[in-house]
Amino acid sequence: MFTLYTWTTPNGRKVSIALEEMELAYETKAINIGKGEQFDPGFLKIAPNNRIPAIVDHDAEGGPLALFESGAILIYLAEKTGRFLPASGAARYHVLQWLNWQMGGVGPMFGQANHFVKFAPEKIPYGMTRYLKETIRLLGVADRQLADNAHLAGAEYSIADMITYPWFVSAYTGLGPQLAAEGLPEFANVKRWMDAVAARPAVQRGMAVPKV
Repeated sequence: MFTLYTWTTPNGRKVSIALEEMELAYETKAINIGKGEQFDPGFLKIAPNNRIPAIVDHDAEGGPLALFESGAILIYLAEKTGRFLPASGAARYHVLQWLNWQMGGVGPMFGQANHFVKFAPEKIPYGMTRYLKETIRLLGVADRQLADNAHLAGAEYSIADMITYPWFVSAYTGLGPQLAAEGLPEFANVKRWMDAVAARPAVQRGMAVPKV
């Protein structure tokens, strides 16, 4: 049994998608980051960085295990279940490189674009343009990869797809007009991939977590 600490953000939904895909039993504790609940002392014991998502595996070997950072969580879940991450060889590292591409590029850059467009107390054109263009560049990286591959890491659906999909949804739904103004190409391969991932029942369930 797992406890998932999460909120209605792309980072949170990466883990709920993985838990649903891997058919793992879990309970959800919503951490309302708009109200500062991520700074509660109890949550700090689970996630020292004061960020969602985090999990506790109550059935871990050696006793309950708390983990934060979505990339680490998805690798842990995949290794625990033996699903969506090859055990060895080139295929494993292809998945891990695209997972780290999301963690190091997509999440931070898309997040900065969202901040400068929606939440910055004053409009800073340089910041908006910089991060919107970097969002477009990263979507283009994915589009080129998906031109010859069904999924980000190759033929098989993996945790690399689970960790990236919610951020792409956020970009298109939350920044669509601004990206279009910066010259967003069609990126047909990305759209084909997004449609395929969105059709998965586990993804649909995971994207609806938490219910608030």
